[in-house]
Amino acid sequence: MATYVGKTVWITGASSGIGEALAKTFAANGANIILSGRRVDALQAVADGLPTETLVLPFEVTDYDVLETIVAKAWDWKGRVDILVNNAGVSQRSLAVHTAPQVYTDLLNIDLIAPIWLTQLQLPRMVEAGGAHIIAISSVAGRIGAPLRTAYSAAKHGLIGYMDALRTEVSSRHSINVTNVLPGSVATDVSRNALTADGSTRGKSDRAIDSGDDPMDCAKAILEAVTNNVPELIFASGIELDLAKMRHSDPEKLFAMGAQMGAKISEQYESGDDA
Repeated sequence: MATYVGKTVWITGASSGIGEALAKTFAANGANIILSGRRVDALQAVADGLPTETLVLPFEVTDYDVLETIVAKAWDWKGRVDILVNNAGVSQRSLAVHTAPQVYTDLLNIDLIAPIWLTQLQLPRMVEAGGAHIIAISSVAGRIGAPLRTAYSAAKHGLIGYMDALRTEVSSRHSINVTNVLPGSVATDVSRNALTADGSTRGKSDRAIDSGDDPMDCAKAILEAVTNNVPELIFASGIELDLAKMRHSDPEKLFAMGAQMGAKISEQYESGDDA
C-alpha cells in the first residue's frame, strides 16, 4: 500500500460512519487530516484518536456564503489539499406520494449542490497545485432507483454524473483524479438520520443497515481504490451488487425486479413494517 505521509486529506461528514473510518484509515497511512462536519465535539473526539496532525474545521455544507472562507482555511493549513472526500450527506425514508416538495430541495442541496460547490471552489487551487484526488461518496442508490429514496437517488445519480463529467475535463489535463464510491448497506447511522416525508429525522435504523458492512472495511477499500486511481468503486455484495451491475448489463431485468421489490417494500412501509 502506498504511503500518504505528508499528504493532506479533507473529509466532510467526518464525525462518524464512513467519514470517521476514512479519517482513521488515511491517518494510519501517514496523512494529515482535515475533519469537517457540524458537531464540533464529535469531530474533536475523532481528531484526538488520530496519530497524525489534524485540523477540526466545522461548517454547514449548505452555508454557501461561508464556503469560500472555509476552503481558504483548509488550504492555508498545509498549503494544499491532496485528497478531497465529499462524504457529508443525508438519506431518505419516505414514499414519493407522501413526501413534501421541500424535502427534495433540502436533499438535493445537501447531497448534490453542496459537494459540487465545495469541489468547484477548489478546482482552480488544485490545478495550480499540479493535481489532486477527489472522492465522491455516492451510493448504490445512485446507480439504481431505490424505493423510499426518490430524492436521495436523484441526488446521488446527479453526483455521479457531475464527477464523471468532471473527470473527463481534469484527469489527463490537470492530473486531478476522481473516484466515485457507491456503497451498499454499511453499518452507520445513515438510516437513523434519514429524512422522512415531512422533513423530520427518522430516528431509527433498519435491518439492512444494521447488518451491513463494517465502515472500516469500506474505508480500506476506498483507500486501495484511491491508491490505484480506480474511477468507480462499488462497495456492495449480494443483491445490492447484482442490481448495481444489472443497471448496465440487463436494465430491462433490473426495472422489472425493481417494480416488484418496490411494490413490496412500499406496502410494508405503509403498513408500518419498515424495519
